Amino acid sequence: MTTARAHAGRPSTSATAATAGGDADARATLAVFVSGGGSNMRAIDAACESGAVRGRVGVVVTNAADCGGAEWARARGIPVLIYPRKKGTTDGLTAEELVESLTREHGADFVLLAGYLRLIPPELCRAYENRMVNIHPALLPSFGGKGMHGENVHKAVVASGVRYTGPTIHFVNEEFDKGKIIAQSVVPVLDDDDYKAVAARVLEQEHLLFPRVVAAMCDDRVRFRPDGVPYIVDSD
Repeated sequence: MTTARAHAGRPSTSATAATAGGDADARATLAVFVSGGGSNMRAIDAACESGAVRGRVGVVVTNAADCGGAEWARARGIPVLIYPRKKGTTDGLTAEELVESLTREHGADFVLLAGYLRLIPPELCRAYENRMVNIHPALLPSFGGKGMHGENVHKAVVASGVRYTGPTIHFVNEEFDKGKIIAQSVVPVLDDDDYKAVAARVLEQEHLLFPRVVAAMCDDRVRFRPDGVPYIVDSD
């Protein structure tokens, strides 16, 4: 079950390269941040290749240069940036250099955090306000915050006794998991589940929900209620 509000007739506050440039067939450039294998990035890339998402993965950012997601990108000729810079070295970018590279060098329209395990710098939050989203493997605002990622989330879900969980996609601000929620999918937590079973069920929904939200962003179908809550307008 996927939850998202769908209404029409209200102005959008988002912008894409396609709409800004007036070319309805243009594809948005996506910057994807990863720290691990990048399965959500691959799901988004597959949706781009199929035409379900009018975008392309144009650059990948990681804090782990040898992670699976970074290797996947390099094998496909996608530029890989390292952030943050390691202390005492020149390896990686500073926050200012990261923003400059994404905006000017790579022309990224949207930033997608797909399993990136570092706090995003405020400079990037400001540069990509309402154009940067994160996927979290639980139903925010529950089970979020510092340290709540990966198996930690699913273990906490099972231990709590809740009967439902699922992924959340939200805009990114300067606090962990505090940005406004765009969409969620709900999956059951069964009586005999361990955290691995829950994780597998949630991940399956992540691979469906994330491309759907990215498609809405690229098509300029994310709107905001008068109180600032975002929602998705269904495609025609």
